[in-house]
Amino acid sequence: MDKKKNVLDFLKMKKDREKITFLTCYDYPTATFAEKAGLDMLLVGDSLGMVVYGYEGTIPVTMEQMIVHSEAVRRGAPNIFVIGDMPFMSYQESVEKAIYNAGRFYKEAGADAIKLEGGRRVINRIKGIVNAGMVVMGHIGLTPQSSGQLGGFKAQGRTAQTAMELILDAKAIEEAGAFAILLEAIPPEVGKIITERSQIPVLSIGAGIDCDGQLLIVGDMLGLFEAFTPKFVKKYASLSDDITEAFRKYIQDIKEKKFPEEKHTYRMEPGEKEKLEKMVSGM
Repeated sequence: MDKKKNVLDFLKMKKDREKITFLTCYDYPTATFAEKAGLDMLLVGDSLGMVVYGYEGTIPVTMEQMIVHSEAVRRGAPNIFVIGDMPFMSYQESVEKAIYNAGRFYKEAGADAIKLEGGRRVINRIKGIVNAGMVVMGHIGLTPQSSGQLGGFKAQGRTAQTAMELILDAKAIEEAGAFAILLEAIPPEVGKIITERSQIPVLSIGAGIDCDGQLLIVGDMLGLFEAFTPKFVKKYASLSDDITEAFRKYIQDIKEKKFPEEKHTYRMEPGEKEKLEKMVSGM
């Protein structure tokens, strides 16, 4: 594994048109696999609310949950650029609270950056966090924390007017000092315009191939999360089928007394079995 990339490396990758590889991650084992594979970035996303905890959305996720998972991912992938996702109400209340909670990702989890949702409405939060010496990724388009205002988990920017709003949001995020922008569930034409007009890397999760890199939810791409599958997901494995079948074989082996076998058990020291039998018989 090469040394951990930093914001200057990502700027150079954009300039050189080298795509950035980006994946969500929530635990130590998956992080170790990501590092072995050579991922550029990992996002400890508040999507763990659905993928890990089974919530209906991201709203219930707390800072404490995000910190615990971010810390685990950091330990598993010390050489990957790790981004902590600011959960609902960790930054909306005030600039001061946003700075404090962003700092927790650095102090307690060793994150390299934080991500927060919203465009022009959160610009003062982005500026505050950046001015405090931290690194920020913006996130616009389908923003799950405000999905209620958007009418649910729906693609955004599908009309000229709403697309223009996203372009203006992206410009404002860049001007506020963010190092990158994540675009979620928007038409590729809009993703291309934003990417071409931005001096900072623009990452896509359902925003088209012209962006500077791509992100997927790890549970989606591995076939582990079955509640729903967004249109933009490509499944690279079907682990849910493999895991379910493994569980069935395990159940069957136990029922049929095929597990454990001799090779799965421990033996007593020579002569100790006879001693034990005498002790038990004398009880």
